[in-house]
Amino acid sequence: MAEIIQRDGTWTFDGDALRLVPGRDKNVGLLRKSLGELAVPLGALAGISFEQGRKAGRLRLRLRDGADPLLQATGGRLTEAADPYQLTVESDRYGVAEYFVDEIRNALLLDEVPAGAVDRYLLPGPAVPLSVSAGDGTASFDGERVRLEWNWKTEEAKSAAGTRTLALADIESVEWQPSVGLDNGHLRFTVRGAPTKAPPKYDPNAVELWGFKKDPLMALIAAAVQARLPHPSAPPTQDAAPEQLAAHGPDHDALLRRLRELGELHREGVLTDEEFNVAKRAILRGM
Repeated sequence: MAEIIQRDGTWTFDGDALRLVPGRDKNVGLLRKSLGELAVPLGALAGISFEQGRKAGRLRLRLRDGADPLLQATGGRLTEAADPYQLTVESDRYGVAEYFVDEIRNALLLDEVPAGAVDRYLLPGPAVPLSVSAGDGTASFDGERVRLEWNWKTEEAKSAAGTRTLALADIESVEWQPSVGLDNGHLRFTVRGAPTKAPPKYDPNAVELWGFKKDPLMALIAAAVQARLPHPSAPPTQDAAPEQLAAHGPDHDALLRRLRELGELHREGVLTDEEFNVAKRAILRGM
């Protein structure tokens, strides 16, 4: 087992999966803290790198394209503080970081894990239900429906119709865009049969974001919905209806919760190393 413990977080690799736990340092982004612990199967990885700096270095995981619904929904637009696949490494732990990289690279070679894209999600996405208030509204998702509620800052042209409810079966795609410079961000849902070109400020299927602290949390909503939509690279013969994927989604959530519970039992000494590894492998196969 390889492990690196930093103020920014703790990464642990046992040969089958990486366990990523965010730290409590003030520089850890709200998105990472809210997302919590992640279990990343070895098969979801495309590579890992370590960049040294004068004062601190950085470990970076590279996931296979299409493996993670969070990365799919955010399109590479997460900041370093919000990205769960980056870890700041203090200069006195450079040797540990290099050893960690070697262990994962060797495992990828031994298991002959391909670096190419995948046609199904290998991570389950955030657990539901979820509710986030930011920008001009509140977005909630229970695994089957998205609910958009407006606040006093919402343009009247958008809020006049009242609370918006979108069935998962009617959602074709979801996108999260952070605010950059003078350009506002958004969480937008493309609804089947009702395309819109209106700016997020006026789009009843979008929440406009202005760059405040809670904006990144809207990416959790986007990822949870994305995980339950048909995978964009799935072969035509494997396409499933959105409602079928919605029914499959909670199974992933339950498996992830079980994996976290096993980790806690292991840390408390209730499970031995062997018992923990056997149970964890069974769960990862189910994911």
